[in-house]
Amino acid sequence: MQRKWEAIQQNLMKRKDEALFRENKEAVSSQKPERVVNGKEVLSFNSNDYLGLAGDVRLREAMTKAALKYGVGSGASHLLGGHTDEHTALEEELADFLERDRVLLFSTGYMANLGIIQAMVGRKGDVFADRLNHASLVDAGVLARAKVHRYYHSDMQNLQQKLEQYDKGASFVVSDGVFSMDGDVANVSQLVAFAKNYEAWLMIDDAHGLGVLGETGGGTLEQVSLSQEDVPILMGTFGKAFGTFGAFVAGKTALIEYIQQYARSSIYTTAMPAALVAATRVSLDIVKKEHWRREKLQWLIESFRTGAAERGISLMVSNTPIQPVSVGSNQAAIEVSAELWEKGVYVSPIRPPTVPEGTARLRVALSALHEESHIEQLLECLERSVVK
Repeated sequence: MQRKWEAIQQNLMKRKDEALFRENKEAVSSQKPERVVNGKEVLSFNSNDYLGLAGDVRLREAMTKAALKYGVGSGASHLLGGHTDEHTALEEELADFLERDRVLLFSTGYMANLGIIQAMVGRKGDVFADRLNHASLVDAGVLARAKVHRYYHSDMQNLQQKLEQYDKGASFVVSDGVFSMDGDVANVSQLVAFAKNYEAWLMIDDAHGLGVLGETGGGTLEQVSLSQEDVPILMGTFGKAFGTFGAFVAGKTALIEYIQQYARSSIYTTAMPAALVAATRVSLDIVKKEHWRREKLQWLIESFRTGAAERGISLMVSNTPIQPVSVGSNQAAIEVSAELWEKGVYVSPIRPPTVPEGTARLRVALSALHEESHIEQLLECLERSVVK
């Protein structure tokens, strides 16, 4: 056992030496731009609460009211008594919003991706995945014991070359809609064309696009006018723009019923608490009605990018709330983040394995609750710390 403990200590030291060690910071306030973190008042650009709904009083009231009725925990899996009328209502309302036949709820986005791919692919399938897909999609293919083929990021020619090597009808293509660390949007229209030509299943994980993109917040697919006929499997989460927690898969009735029968991460886990579901229903209504949130968010994105260009701050290509600031080395990312922290601006460093080697960055995440003054403060601090 002593050798095992020594190996653990050596690995931890190696992480620190390579500037890859991670530690939590402790917040004592809700998700909003101005927060108290580690006892310090900071301006935060770390949250995926893109529409500013995580602390909305209407969601709090809905959750409180439902908790008084249903209690705190759901007590069981969906199939063993954890499913309530609130769950049914959210599934129906989401299906109507997304113009899909059926929706199936999952407890988390990670579990949704594991369950969907395990159910749809299995041990003999071939999964074609973008190299920058979220870790849950990578793990899903591995845990399903499928053959995973990763194509170069958004390289449609490379994907086509790989698809050409396999029989039609035996493939499963999966991609993020909006890539969580780069902020760019997948070429979904081309993915649809390939999926149809090679008779492959196509799945889009739209965790970071739902609520943000599209005229009504329908996400990446709404933005390019694609239906469930084009993209059979749509996965989304509530923990980003919706400001709550949980996830879902949406598609044709037979597909959703099939996933419900075979997705182990749905069958064998506790259902989302009804109180959370009730809050999510209110959030969905706000997403549909309050268009100003998306409009303001887009204005903030444009303002930040324009200001960065004027100051010589290097940004990656992105028109979403995810605005990565390139810094290069792991140590540089840590140092710049620490400098910003000292100035009262909270932006975390993103390093491998979350991103490829040599591409460490600061991941600026914008929210509809940010103001012009917040953007200006961030830009001034970045100019001093990044442009030297």
